[in-house]
Amino acid sequence: MQKRSFSPVELDAADPLRSFRSEFVINDPDLIYLDGNSLGRLPVRTASLMRQAVEQEWGVRLIRGWNEEWMALSERIGGKIARLIGAEPDEVILTDSTSVNLFKLAFAAMKYQADRDIILTDSLNFPSDLYVFQGLDAILTNACFVDVLKSDDDIITNEEFLLDRIGKETALVALSHVAYKSAFLYDMKRITEGAHEQGAMALWDLSHAVGAVPVDLNGAGADLAVGCTYKYLNGGPGSVAFLYVRKDLQDKLINPIWGWFAEQNPFEFTREFRPAAGIRRFLVSSPPVLSARATEPGLDLLLEAGMDRVRTKSVAQTEYLIRLCDEYLAPLGFELASPRDSAIRGSHVSIRHLEAFRINQAMISPPDGARQVIPDFRAPDLIRLGVAPLYNSFQDIYDTIHRIRQIVDGGIYQKMSGKREVVT
Repeated sequence: MQKRSFSPVELDAADPLRSFRSEFVINDPDLIYLDGNSLGRLPVRTASLMRQAVEQEWGVRLIRGWNEEWMALSERIGGKIARLIGAEPDEVILTDSTSVNLFKLAFAAMKYQADRDIILTDSLNFPSDLYVFQGLDAILTNACFVDVLKSDDDIITNEEFLLDRIGKETALVALSHVAYKSAFLYDMKRITEGAHEQGAMALWDLSHAVGAVPVDLNGAGADLAVGCTYKYLNGGPGSVAFLYVRKDLQDKLINPIWGWFAEQNPFEFTREFRPAAGIRRFLVSSPPVLSARATEPGLDLLLEAGMDRVRTKSVAQTEYLIRLCDEYLAPLGFELASPRDSAIRGSHVSIRHLEAFRINQAMISPPDGARQVIPDFRAPDLIRLGVAPLYNSFQDIYDTIHRIRQIVDGGIYQKMSGKREVVT
């Protein structure tokens, strides 16, 4: 029996999450925003919360805010993130940036397993994660070798090859749960179990996964994880990140940055550092209070929506997007650069074209005065279309594909200079 073809209007009308779109600031209804996998939209609630945080908590309460609200922020908000990633509240804490957290946890893992010297990762991992591992190689006194498994097609990693690569000298298997370019979704449980079978630890970067796909760190037996809050969590530009350490490991690992807030009792002002017990030992210094406050409304919205429903809509939307690409864009020279199988795909879809950059430019700054569409570009030839189910509609996806077709069919991209800005 042939599948019924739904129009975007019908699909949006049947969407149980459609009301969440009104929870976000959309000041230009004609703008299509498909870059939520880089920077999420501003939740309406965040603006009023930030006014309260600035005018009341800071402006009125002043330093009293530390005892009234701020000292508990990192753990309290970490507990909300824990509910999205399958962890216990006392296993997650909001702190620092993703790269700083990755450095702290990778360092801790290598020191804990000092008789092993290999960090195993792959070529689909985010470049800055690789930079952190290379930096560890440069500064650790004992040997540290970064083994990067190459993907054959830059879309998926062969998990069989990856598991075979884990050996008795592997200290840490460190991967992104969802690959930043292709959206390849790894089997976290399988790979973590494979690492443990060889005595290695597993560290996951959840930046392109949290808020987009269900994550179950405890169910997978994961040791360590990090992630950002400014993509699908809608925490704001450069918002504070988070880290996870499995409970039984917390007091066994060493945070390499012995900061004030990682001390047992910071306000005793002792001269000798005493690491705090539990997850707090992975803090460093005072939390960025305003940034931390801004992360909470986006988390609340995802918890209200429920990750199972978010994932169901994400799969429906990305499958719809791929179907439209096959029909309208493949004849124009586009190739799919993400997995077709939704079971191994996150919530963004990448498409490849030789003129991807200029097409991307024409979408963002249309020379013909047409409707603006904001995706993003990844070198050398990818357009990433990030689907954020809480605020993206099926109509957004339909209109985007037809706009890309118009840009290529009409040669509109040829009017663009090809000059790249700092951020692409």
